[in-house]
Amino acid sequence: MKNRLKELRAAREWSQGDLAEKLAVSRQTINAIETEKYDPSLPLAFKIAKLFKCPIEDIFTDRG
Repeated sequence: MKNRLKELRAAREWSQGDLAEKLAVSRQTINAIETEKYDPSLPLAFKIAKLFKCPIEDIFTDRG
C-alpha cells in the first residue's frame, strides 16, 4: 500500500520517534510503514488519519 506518511510527518517537523510516540507504536513500525514494508492495521490507520486530521484515503492508497 502506498502512503504519504513520511510527507505528512515531515510537514509537521516530527521525527519518526515523535510520530511513534504519538501513536503508541515503535519507531521501527513507523519506518516500516513509510518504506511500504508493512501495512498498518485498520485501527492504526484510523489513528493515523485522526492524528493528521484527514481521511484515510488521503494517506493510504492501493498500489494498483
